[in-house]
Amino acid sequence: MSLRNKTLFITGASRGIGKAIALRAARDGANVVIAAKTSDPNPKLPGTIYSAAEEIEAAGGRALPCVVDVRSEEQIAAAMAKAAETFGGVDVVVNNASAIFLGDTATTPMKRFDLMHQINTRGTYATTQAALPYLERASNPHVLNISPPLNMEARWFAPHVAYTIAKYGMSLCVLGMAEEFRERGIAVNALWPRTVIATAAVQNLLGGDETVRHSRTPDIMADAAYAILTKPSRSFTGHFAIDEDVLREAGVEDFAKYQVDPSADLWPDYFL
Repeated sequence: MSLRNKTLFITGASRGIGKAIALRAARDGANVVIAAKTSDPNPKLPGTIYSAAEEIEAAGGRALPCVVDVRSEEQIAAAMAKAAETFGGVDVVVNNASAIFLGDTATTPMKRFDLMHQINTRGTYATTQAALPYLERASNPHVLNISPPLNMEARWFAPHVAYTIAKYGMSLCVLGMAEEFRERGIAVNALWPRTVIATAAVQNLLGGDETVRHSRTPDIMADAAYAILTKPSRSFTGHFAIDEDVLREAGVEDFAKYQVDPSADLWPDYFL
């Protein structure tokens, strides 16, 4: 199965994992809606929806850059309608947009708590809700949340209660919606990395260059997402997939190509 002529609506696709998934789909000739906030260049965060669109089209896809703050259901709905008008429908939603603040309870400002919950959990819910009428008309509809497997152990919560709750909210959407939409043939799955992924968040918030050295590139998540999104939606749903496991099952044996620095040992990601 291919993503050729399929339309993907990807939140947070101006950089990082979201853009990598978009570029992988573009190589098939997919249509990609870049639903993200960054319309103007930011020196700390490389990439805008327009630069991402240029890369997607250079890779062989068609791009629709849309300024979308996933905290606004009005902006989500407008972008979804524009996607359907431009490309004839929406086949895939990738809920990738996410906010992170790794503070403990005493040091997490409530505005950060609210931001994480509004973007991570609420944004995922709102985007999926807005996509439903379009997904119901698609031939192989998928929703993919970039969120971790649910593991109710205190060690995953204690260091950063607010972030874990917000991120697990995305995963709880998978748990519930996969069953809710099963009879409609809409797949809902989660994907999470085995190791740290070299993104702007890692560079700016989680240790900088040293952490990046011990990371994999976003391409591993893109290849794993592609493997999931090309599966039949009626038979593959409700899974909390790990990138490396998905690719091993698909026959990939060479993982060194994904390492930022092949000489550095890999660091495991949160929640695994």
